[in-house]
Amino acid sequence: MVIALVVGMLSGSFSAVAITNLLRQDATSALSSSTSGGTTVSNVRLDQTSAITDAVKKVSPAVVTIQVRSGQGSAGSGSGFIFNSNGWILTNRHVVEGASQIQVILADSRTFTGTVYGIDTLTDLAIVKVDATGLPTAPLGTSADLQQGQLAIAIGNPLGNFENTVTTGVISGLGRQITAGDVSQTSSEQLNNLIQTDAAINPGNSGGPLLNSAGEVIGVNTAVASSAQGIGFAIPVDAAKEILAEALAGKPLARPWIGVYYQPVTKQLAKEKGLSVDHGALVGPPANGSATGIVSGSPAASAGLKDGDVILAVDGQTIDTNHDLSTRIVTHAPGDKVVLSVQRGSSSIQVTLTLGTLPAQGG
Repeated sequence: MVIALVVGMLSGSFSAVAITNLLRQDATSALSSSTSGGTTVSNVRLDQTSAITDAVKKVSPAVVTIQVRSGQGSAGSGSGFIFNSNGWILTNRHVVEGASQIQVILADSRTFTGTVYGIDTLTDLAIVKVDATGLPTAPLGTSADLQQGQLAIAIGNPLGNFENTVTTGVISGLGRQITAGDVSQTSSEQLNNLIQTDAAINPGNSGGPLLNSAGEVIGVNTAVASSAQGIGFAIPVDAAKEILAEALAGKPLARPWIGVYYQPVTKQLAKEKGLSVDHGALVGPPANGSATGIVSGSPAASAGLKDGDVILAVDGQTIDTNHDLSTRIVTHAPGDKVVLSVQRGSSSIQVTLTLGTLPAQGG
C-alpha cells in the first residue's frame, strides 16, 4: 500500500464501525427558537438561521449533480461543486472512477458532458471538467483552524433524487481515520485526517461541499457510518487546494512523498517505546512485514532518515494528534524542499529533504 508511505494511523480513529462511501448506485433542518410568553425569540438562534440561509444562497448555485455510467452499463450519481467559473468541478474519486460517461447537471438545470481531468493519488478526490464559462463558484475557506462544535452545513444530492438538499449540524471531531467501502462493500480504502460531522449525509452526497457559517467550503463530503446515525465524514478542503492549483495550471495531479512508514506518537506509545517526546511521527517497519520504515530510493532514504526517528515538525509546523505527517506535507508540491525537525534518541536534529512524487495507489 504505497499510500501508507505518507499517511499513518491517526489518533481518534474509528473502529468497529461500517463506513460507506456515498455513491448512489442505480440511479432543512429547521432550527427551533426559544420563546418567552410566545413573543421573545433568541437573537443567537435567529443569527444562526440567517447565517445558514445566507450560506446556502451563496453556494447552492455552484453545487452540481454528477450522473455516471460505466462500461458495463451500471449507473450511479453523486455530487460536486464548481471551484472555478471555467468549468472546473471538485468531487469524490469514487463517484467518477471507472465511468465511461459523465453528465453534470447544474442547479439551474443546465446539463454538460463531463470528463475526468485527474484522480488524486492521496485522497478520495477527483477533478471533473466541463466545457463552459461564467459558471457560479463556491468560495473556498480553510480547514486549518476548525473547532469541534462549530456550525457545519452540507449541500448535495442524496439518493440521486433530491438536488441541492441542505442539512446542518456541527463539527463533531477532527483528524479521524476510517476504512471506507462502496455501497456493495466489495472494495475499501483507508481515508485519513477527516472531518467528522453530524450534519445528515446520505448516499449521493459524495463530493458535495461542507460549509462553515460564512458560506465557505471547509470540506468535501465523502463517507457515512452505515451502522450509526449522525456520523458523517468530509475531506478537509486544505487537502484539496494543491491539486486544484495544479489543475488550473494545466499540470497533472501529483502529491508530495517522503517515503516512510510511521506511527503517530501518543503519550501511551511514548511510554511503551521509551520515547523522550510525546508527539510526532515514529518511523518504523509497518505491519505488512517490511523490514524497515524507510522506502529504498525514497527522499527519506536520500536524506538519511532512520528507523526510530521521530519527526516532530515540518518547516516548524508541529505534528500532533490533529495534524499528522501527511497533513503537514500535503500543502507542498513534489520538488519542494522542507526542513524536518527530528528527534533521534536524545539528540534533536534538522533534516532538509526534497519531496518526491507519491506513486499511484498500487504502483
